[in-house]
Amino acid sequence: MSRPLDAPTERRARRRLTEARSAIEPVLRSAVGSLADPLDTMAGYHFGWCDPDGVEIAGVQGKALRPALTFAAATACGGDVTTAVYAAAAVELLHNFSLVHDDVMDTDPFRHGRPTVWRVWGETNATLLGDALQALALGVLCDGAPESVASEAVIRLSRATVTLCRGQYEDCAFETRPTVTVDEYLTMASGKTGALLGCACALGALCAGADHRVVSAMHTFGTELGLVFQLVDDFIDIWGDPEITGKPAHSDLIHRKQSFPVVCALESETAAGRDLARLYQSRHPMTAARAARAADMIEQAGGRQCTLHRASTALDAAFEALPDEGVATDLAALAQLVAHRDH
Repeated sequence: MSRPLDAPTERRARRRLTEARSAIEPVLRSAVGSLADPLDTMAGYHFGWCDPDGVEIAGVQGKALRPALTFAAATACGGDVTTAVYAAAAVELLHNFSLVHDDVMDTDPFRHGRPTVWRVWGETNATLLGDALQALALGVLCDGAPESVASEAVIRLSRATVTLCRGQYEDCAFETRPTVTVDEYLTMASGKTGALLGCACALGALCAGADHRVVSAMHTFGTELGLVFQLVDDFIDIWGDPEITGKPAHSDLIHRKQSFPVVCALESETAAGRDLARLYQSRHPMTAARAARAADMIEQAGGRQCTLHRASTALDAAFEALPDEGVATDLAALAQLVAHRDH
């Protein structure tokens, strides 16, 4: 990956994440508190604030990457936290809407080491909570964004939601398709992951009063960074350390997901790629041992190197989109953290 992550850059990025979590929490708690019971308890549980009975706990919370990007984009454009805090909170609410729904669709039993919302309250209630979080996101943005840009901000968030949902649909559809092309996968990832990161950066610039050229550039930066995020995610699932990721080894391969390294290997026209295709098409269960063999085939077919190269290309494209990288140091640090993370 280009632009290696050094210790000062990593410390800077992690400080921005911590600061973002602290800045948006009061807005998030106020929004969640407006929900009727038990949706407020369900949301508080999902955010790691309480147990299923609503008792406050010191739980594990998300990384807050998207709100951190909103703040970093605002700062790069001459704004500050106060001008962008509602936009950052809205982005985080929308992100969590997608997480709650994803857990239902993927039947994931755990998030951050705890049973997911649908496991505790059921699929129907979890779906309703996701819907409520999406509505809260729009409400928070309407109420708190600078009046001069509130309308455009809401439109951008709404469009990002549609694109995100389309990307999620395509990702689910890939699971039942015999083949997926590299271009199809990249289009899906740009929607599923890139749309919201692009929106997060654009909203930060918008709230800071940037002109449309800069807002568009920030959107492009975030969209490309979203592609980096997804490709690194795919890479980590196959070659990451389960003790660091907290996920079972090769979980995507065990479920026969057509992640980017898999798609690259299947398109490689190599002997290893053909072996992988036969393994994926087999009626036999994908055991841990078979998944480990699949990982070796993917690497032999060039899937590992292809993924690293494409992620590096997207990272370069993200940096090239910045109107002035010299004043976007926080954005650059966060981008490096995304590219070089190990979980």
